[in-house]
Amino acid sequence: MDIGTGTGLAAASGTRPFLPPLLTGVLARADVGIDFSGTDWAFLESTGFMFAILLLAVAWYMAERSGAPERAMRGFGLALSVVLGALLFAGALAAGGHSAIPGLVAGAAVAALAFAAVYSLLGRTARRLDDDAARFLVLYADAVALALTAIAIFVAPLSFLVLIAFVLILLRGRAAADRKYAGLRILR
Repeated sequence: MDIGTGTGLAAASGTRPFLPPLLTGVLARADVGIDFSGTDWAFLESTGFMFAILLLAVAWYMAERSGAPERAMRGFGLALSVVLGALLFAGALAAGGHSAIPGLVAGAAVAALAFAAVYSLLGRTARRLDDDAARFLVLYADAVALALTAIAIFVAPLSFLVLIAFVLILLRGRAAADRKYAGLRILR
């Protein structure tokens, strides 16, 4: 169960980095579904940590709205997703009485996988939409991140299905890109 919780929290952080640690911290602080108290990871439910995440989120959203370079935003988003995913996975393992070290590695990998899948999917979808509609994709990603966080905490085994879904999204996106380029070769 703890591995499922960690997997789901890391995947949620890879989807969008800010809301999963905030929701997890609030629930852990209230001891609802998860509790980091008594572990080395108790800072994940501290007011200071959640306030720092909130400040990063506000800065992120302001940078997105001001037209910051996409490459820089993507790189920072990936780094933040990987770090937060690793911390949450490790914290989930520690909350269950396990060693947190494997959670750091697995959390980083799961968050990176989720980030790649979501970024790929949002990019493909945004190309099909007009600019006004494409702006709302971020809100959908935030809603999905919150839902994945709730699933990870309250129905942990479903997190493994989410992980499989992210792998399928990546594979499907690559297959579509391969078909597109294969069609272009035929036109020569």
